[in-house]
Amino acid sequence: MTCLATLVLTIHLAWIMWVIFGALWTRARPVLAVFHIVSLVWGIIVEVSLWPCPLTLAEQFFESHAGIGPYQGGFLLHWLDRLVYPDIPDAVITAIGVAVCAFNMAVYLRRYWKRH
Repeated sequence: MTCLATLVLTIHLAWIMWVIFGALWTRARPVLAVFHIVSLVWGIIVEVSLWPCPLTLAEQFFESHAGIGPYQGGFLLHWLDRLVYPDIPDAVITAIGVAVCAFNMAVYLRRYWKRH
């Protein structure tokens, strides 16, 4: 189960990187751009609502079944957990998350306005 928890944390970190930097990778790729915009909307919804992220739920499931408590377990699992869940107040994390999503949406709006 520890391997599955590490895998899900790795996927979660990749998802976060996709949400943050996806606008940079979608230029001239309309299908990826649409997927990224949907990802941004999902990110905003998860940040400002009470809906849990499915990846967080999967991590918690695998970590609890592996007998891993907070910041215990292997080196990789420990540091991935710190990257995905930094020790910053929730309100700051939410504000940063929404700001990153809004910035990415502004990139898309700018691209749209330039084309039209």
